[in-house]
Amino acid sequence: MKLSAYVLAMAMTASTLVGCATSPTGRNQILLFGSDQLNAMGAQAFDGMKSETPVSKQPAQNQYVQCVADTLLPYVPSGVYSGDWEVVVFNDDQVNAFALPGGKIGVYTGLLKVATNQHQLAAVIGHEIGHVIAQHGNERMSQTTLIQTGSQVANQVLAANQVPYNTEIMGALGLGLQLGVQLPFSRTHESEADLIGLQLMAKAGFDPRQSVDLWRNMEAASGGERPMELLSTHPAPDSRIKNLQANMDAAMADYQTSPTKASCSQ
Repeated sequence: MKLSAYVLAMAMTASTLVGCATSPTGRNQILLFGSDQLNAMGAQAFDGMKSETPVSKQPAQNQYVQCVADTLLPYVPSGVYSGDWEVVVFNDDQVNAFALPGGKIGVYTGLLKVATNQHQLAAVIGHEIGHVIAQHGNERMSQTTLIQTGSQVANQVLAANQVPYNTEIMGALGLGLQLGVQLPFSRTHESEADLIGLQLMAKAGFDPRQSVDLWRNMEAASGGERPMELLSTHPAPDSRIKNLQANMDAAMADYQTSPTKASCSQ
């Protein structure tokens, strides 16, 4: 069996996969897991985080982060999670935050040194909630499942037909999948979450223009030490800023018509 025939067989296999959902930006998605499964996984992962990472004991710090999250959450679509969201500040120098299915939000204290005001913090938390709104965790898990299944099938086809250099080809296939599918897919998720977060923060009364300043702060904090965009799961800050600026007019319209303006003091 020639390699071209193998590629054709893989393409035919891929063509049978049909997206079963649509993201908030209109992108087709394949989601193989139910929301109850994802919520349970999110809760379990969050409990693990709380047992392994120190939780901040600073009342003012916790109240500030809780205020920003509480201001954003009423604008999250009702179908995303029906329970009360849990917000925890982790005492760690990481410049990061996350949100998980099942209504979980974590913010590292290191982020508060880079997101220098309520609007910038809202941009990060809104972005992380955006991942949950768009079911990116489900989509990534589904994609990984399909890739693993497809790779196993391809390996069996190659072995059955005694294709030379089977191991080498599978290694190249794994690299090709990573560069061609998994990493760009992650960058798509990041860009999509940026836009969902931008809209969310604006509707909640946070100044969306501060999202641009946030990413300038992030770039300065990194000292320019980041992998080239092709090999990164996150878009370069310049790319993110351009994407945000291209959608700023709509966000500003939401901000200007927001019934209230956010007021969370650090």
